Amino acid sequence: MIDWLLRGHDQPLTVEVAGRDLPLVLRRMANARRMTLRLAPDGSEARVTLPRWGRTAEALAFARSRADWLAGQLAAVPRAAELGHGVAVPFLGAPHLLDHDPSRPRRVVRESGQIRIGGPGESLASRLQRWLEGEARRLAAADLVHYCSRAGQPIPALSLSRAQRRWGSCARRGAIRINWRLVMAPEWVRRSVVAHEVAHLVHFDHSPRFHALLGEIYEDDIREADSWLRREGRSLYRHFG
Repeated sequence: MIDWLLRGHDQPLTVEVAGRDLPLVLRRMANARRMTLRLAPDGSEARVTLPRWGRTAEALAFARSRADWLAGQLAAVPRAAELGHGVAVPFLGAPHLLDHDPSRPRRVVRESGQIRIGGPGESLASRLQRWLEGEARRLAAADLVHYCSRAGQPIPALSLSRAQRRWGSCARRGAIRINWRLVMAPEWVRRSVVAHEVAHLVHFDHSPRFHALLGEIYEDDIREADSWLRREGRSLYRHFG
């Protein structure tokens, strides 16, 4: 996905929401026909997409006019939940119960809807995250091979992102980064993000040609995947902020 940038404004933009100043980021798109507003998955900023000719002042007024909607969205952002024995953690879109026994080896084992892990409780979260990141890298690498083959592109460098604001990104030189938290989402959702970034290897924009290519290489409904991320994406930040 193309980076979120502030353009034409020397100072960071903010919008007052529920008594706090929420950062506001503008994204100018050549194919945008109107302004749209979203909240970042972790609630860290509001984002306005607008046509390239759109004025910053109008985008700011647009966001401020929807402060009540943003407040409701902020209230829905899941609060961090402490990890421990018996807590459900999503993996590939399905809840898995943590089976933590400090006397067992530290190696993580996934089996029958459970994630079994040993070792001290103090380091449980960090060890579980490392395991999830390893699974994310393995799966995203396979996704990348698949979609590069469908797009007729060489396989670029892949890295994982711990970004709080984006699910994926593609650099102009071709390197792709995928948010590791997508390993907790359904597989068709994770694959949609990888396919999205692979399409950017060919079209570094969101033009009709980009969307046409994405529709060709992604097997499922991209609109449904995008809708899932908008609706459920914040839940992936609940255990790992």
